[in-house]
Amino acid sequence: ERMNGSGYPQGLSGEEILLEARVLAVADVVEAMSSHRPYRAALSIKTALEEITKNRGTLYEPSAVNACLALYEEKNDLMPKADKYRKYSVRKNKVKIRRFG
Repeated sequence: ERMNGSGYPQGLSGEEILLEARVLAVADVVEAMSSHRPYRAALSIKTALEEITKNRGTLYEPSAVNACLALYEEKNDLMPKADKYRKYSVRKNKVKIRRFG
């Protein structure tokens, strides 16, 4: 779900969306963008934070975005380190799945 009602599954908007879900949506976007995916390399934390800032109030809960930005600003010494080690993401490695039973 998105703040402007453009999300899914129910197209809820604003206060219709549980606060917990609005907070998780911001965390999910930052994590998803800054993690390696099979179809693209991880993006920088800076890029993820720019995305939530650009869409604050439209797609994402403003107070959740503000809290996220404040946390990263408070811990800003961690951001360059996090970006530096993205290339070592375990998600880049293929995992063999075995079925038991």
